[in-house]
This record gives sequence, structure tokens and C-alpha cells, in this order.
Amino acid sequence: MQSSGGSGQDVAVPVAPSPLEGEGQLLKRSAEKQREGSRRVSIRDQTPPPIPVTLTPRQGSKSVPLPHSERGHAARTHRSTSPTLRLLWLTMIMCVIVGSSLTPQSSADDFRPSGGSRDSRGLITPRAEQGIANGLRWLADEQQPDGSFGSVFAYDGNVGVAGLCGMAFLASGSTPDRGPYGKTVSQTLDYVLSCAQPSGFLCEKGAEERYHGPMYGHGFAMLFLAEVNGMTPRDDVAETLRRAVKLTIDTQNEQGGWRYNPRPEVADISVTVSQMMALRAARNGGISVPKETIDRGVDYIRRSQNNDGGFKYQLLRSAESKFPRSAAGLVGLYTSGVYEGDVIDRGLEYLIQFRPAGIGSRNMQHYHYGHYYAVQAAWHAGGDFWREWYPSIRDELLDQQSGRGGWPDHWIGPEYATAMSLLILQTPNNLLPIFER
Repeated sequence: MQSSGGSGQDVAVPVAPSPLEGEGQLLKRSAEKQREGSRRVSIRDQTPPPIPVTLTPRQGSKSVPLPHSERGHAARTHRSTSPTLRLLWLTMIMCVIVGSSLTPQSSADDFRPSGGSRDSRGLITPRAEQGIANGLRWLADEQQPDGSFGSVFAYDGNVGVAGLCGMAFLASGSTPDRGPYGKTVSQTLDYVLSCAQPSGFLCEKGAEERYHGPMYGHGFAMLFLAEVNGMTPRDDVAETLRRAVKLTIDTQNEQGGWRYNPRPEVADISVTVSQMMALRAARNGGISVPKETIDRGVDYIRRSQNNDGGFKYQLLRSAESKFPRSAAGLVGLYTSGVYEGDVIDRGLEYLIQFRPAGIGSRNMQHYHYGHYYAVQAAWHAGGDFWREWYPSIRDELLDQQSGRGGWPDHWIGPEYATAMSLLILQTPNNLLPIFER
């Protein structure tokens, strides 16, 4: 999706209290349920879970390599055992310990990096809390009677925009029929489900005639369904999600990526990341995703990296690196289980030069799209990268917020820009399961 600056038509709203209190625990329980599902259905491997490991963040690291150890089991010997038997027992114990040390290390998908601190809620200042509350109130007031969002003609009723708006409310602590915006979330869910086609494609009627790239909408809507799955007892959510996942799997092209339409045509990194992130979220909820699908997607993203650490748009043509798609490329790797290595280090080195720093950074193309992914990359990177990035984008976004509560965008619409801004600002809440490590 694309975005550009401008002014939206907002409506006056009062300052609302933060909706986080009371509903965060429900989201945390859902995240735990989804993590349990992820242990049952692994994207990267279908082998049994590894030996539990102890994770210790490395101080001062901008990326995520974490040491881990495996513990052998101590054996007990009876005091009356003869010296010969005790020697035999000791030999057997040593064999077990040595065997454990030779066991292959857990793959990247078997554990999570430290990422953004779980104590990052303190980065949400009182000013940010007020901005978030006003933004949520404004966005809820803009919801259409059918549960959709959108005031710009081409994207009016866009299922992807609806999915992003729904996630903005989930990130605040509300869930279907629970919390200050529980009804809003439920109506959004109803709308997204109503857009599901028999093939599994999530797309509103007439979308292909009004704009290009309906697979963007499919990806964001599928991500919303994956996040809300487990927060509601509705059977139609999981079933619709399974069909959507199958369509994405079936439309991956030979290069390993996806493009604008639900068929295996020439891919681009932007649509590919939207599908990869949704597949990971679905897997977290227990939906089966073939290892091969993820491996091929990761390979596509890796091959899209340029020498400067950024990412190109397509493999088949030479293209310079750009901030928005480079941020997306990093998140596509992180959420697929690639937490370290040269591809991550070089990507972060490229990304840091775009840290928000004033008026100039606000005028970049695809502003909200780029920062939606960039703040997630910073969250996964953790350390100083996260602590420096989030306050910068937080203050920059708050400076742009209208007095009525929304954020402007003339291309896709203020609803889209507001949802993206709220997701960015609420990242430290760590309430969306996709952020769980």
C-alpha cells in the first residue's frame, strides 16, 4: 500500500482514558495459547520441540544472537552400590552428558530473541497515552455501519484497511466484545469475514476494478484474523483463516514470493512480506504452514538484499534500496525465524540512517507504511536500536496528529494512517501475539 501526506477530515473527540487496564491479561492469555499452538505446528521444522533453554540477552547488542545451554540430568546412586557398579553408573552419566552436548542446536524458530524490552511500557509518555486515546476514539467513530473503514473512494471498504484498524484496537487491549472497543473489534471482524470468498481470498467486492494489489488487503486482513483467532470462540474465524492461508500457500510463485493478485506471477518484496507475516501469525495460532513455503519466502527476501544492506523491489530488475521496503524486508525475516546473521546486521545498518529526525523524514514516500515495519524491526533488534528509534518516531507522530485525533493521508485515507500510527505508538504494549517471542 502507499501513503502520502495531507490532511484528513477528522471529527472532534474528547480525551478518553487509556483502555489498556483490565483487558491486557486476556490478550496475554491469547498470546500464550498461540505460542502453545506454535509449539505444536512449527513453520521451520516438524520435529519434536527441543530441550528447554535458558535465554540471556547480550548486553549492548543491536541484533539478537543469544547464548543458550542444555542441561544434563543428574543420576542418583544408592549408597550400598558396589564400586564397580558406581563406576558403571558414572560412565553412563558421562555418556548422557557428552551426548547432550553433541545434540544439534535449536533452530532460530525454536526460541525467541530478547527484542524490545518487556518493560518498554514506560516509553509511552503521558502525552503519547493521550494521543493514543484520542486516536482510538476518532478511529472508532469513523467505522461504517457494516464494520468497514475508509473515506477515500478507491479504498472505501478496503478489507486490508479494516484489518489494520482492527489490530489497532487489539493493540490497545480490547478484544471481540471485551474492553472499551470490544464492539468495534467485533464489527470489524464481521466485516472481514464477510469479505471472504469461497477460494479463501479475502477481498471486498469490486476491489480489482478500483485499485491494484488486492493481495495487500488479503495479507493484512489475514494477519488480523490470525491475531484475533483464539480471542473468540467463533468457529468461523479459524475456518476462514485456514482457507486464507491455503490460498496464500497455493499462490506462491517459483521465486518464492507473491504479487498483486492471487496467482503465481512475478513477485515483489512488499506483497511477499505481507503474506509471510500473516503466515507466521497463523502458525502461532496452530494453523499448519508447510516448512517449504516459509523457506522459499525467506530465500526470496534474502536474495532481494542489495550490497548496501537495503532491499530492492523485485529480483528480476536492478533497483536501488528504499527505506519502506527495506524495513519490511527485515520484519519479513524476523517474523520467519531469522534473528541473526549478516543479512540482519547489514539491514539494520541501512535502516538506522532513516531514524526519525525532523521535518525531512516526514516527507518521505510511503511514510506510514515504512514506519509501521521499521518500528517492528527496531522492536526485534532491541537494545539501543529500539530505545533510540521508538522515542523518535513516537514524538514525530504525535507532532503530526490532528487536534481531532486522527492522522492525515490523502492517498489511502486518514483511517489507514491513523491505524498505522496507533500500531506504531502502541508497540511497547506488547499485546499483539505477533510481537511475542
